[in-house]
Amino acid sequence: MLRMLASRYAGGGARPACGLRDPGRSLSRQASEAPPNQPPSSEFMARPVGVCSMMRLPVQASPEGLDAAFVGVPLDIGTSNRPGARFGPRRIREESVMLRTVNPSTGALPFQSLMVADLGDVNVNLYNLQDSCRLIQEAYHKIVAAGCIPLTLGGDHTITYPILQAMAKKHGPVGLLHVDAHTDTADKALGEKIYHGTPFRRCVDEGLLDCKRVVQIGIRGSSMTVDPYRYSRSQGFRVVLAEDCWMKSLVPLMGEVRQQMGGKPMYISFDIDGLDPAYAPGTGTPEIAGLTPSQALEIIRGCQGLNVVGCDLVEVSPPYDPSGNTALLAANLLFEMLCALPKVTVV
Repeated sequence: MLRMLASRYAGGGARPACGLRDPGRSLSRQASEAPPNQPPSSEFMARPVGVCSMMRLPVQASPEGLDAAFVGVPLDIGTSNRPGARFGPRRIREESVMLRTVNPSTGALPFQSLMVADLGDVNVNLYNLQDSCRLIQEAYHKIVAAGCIPLTLGGDHTITYPILQAMAKKHGPVGLLHVDAHTDTADKALGEKIYHGTPFRRCVDEGLLDCKRVVQIGIRGSSMTVDPYRYSRSQGFRVVLAEDCWMKSLVPLMGEVRQQMGGKPMYISFDIDGLDPAYAPGTGTPEIAGLTPSQALEIIRGCQGLNVVGCDLVEVSPPYDPSGNTALLAANLLFEMLCALPKVTVV
């Protein structure tokens, strides 16, 4: 199902010789007896050491026995401007070495609450976008069927469409918290109906979204029409423009979003270009005057306690990120998403 990294480091808990589990034991027995996976501490293992997995977590071939998992989707053939997001998952993993196990700001203890691993990357077809969507949908169907919540490292925003196809098969139409500079509700470009500007239009067409529980935050930029948000609003989406977020805390906004989402399943899709390019320059379609990292934290932390069934962080393009700061920011936001998942203990 997934293309796996060649070797692995298993942090936390005793393991048989060479760090591998005994192949003779059943997966269910291993899952029930194994202590939760833990990212290794830099006090005992140097940060440059180990396999380049998300947070240096174990790399696992199957979602069985996992509560949540990081998954890479290295696809960028749906981009309309600057490419390079196919390298996003690898670069985000590299920068995630700075992440630790506890979130003292929120009190979240994700690795004491959940069994988490890195499932490697979906083996996409870089020569066929529609076939890639099929491969992604099939991979995520297996992940969610196993009861595992996926946290996705993109990849361009096209990937959210097949992921939500898999989500809707299990959960029915889901709510959506979408952070982005763009609504991604175009119908087509150059005659093509699938690319990174159309995922949520396709999701509406297929009934994958609970449209009364869709919120788009950070929207901005020039347009070809005077009312570029007409389609979103006509479907019942709430569109929060970047201008309405300038110079203010988004905690009150997220209080309203929490009421709107209720206790039903919801999905978080975070395009890194929702942030201002001063903070996240490494992306394909940057727009000025965006959100700040602190506002991004308020948005994600505002989802804590909601019924989050999946998340993605998309559109990191390392060729335009020479400092690595965009990927570092993305890695931190994915950690915050992990901390906001259901069943995570908060102290």
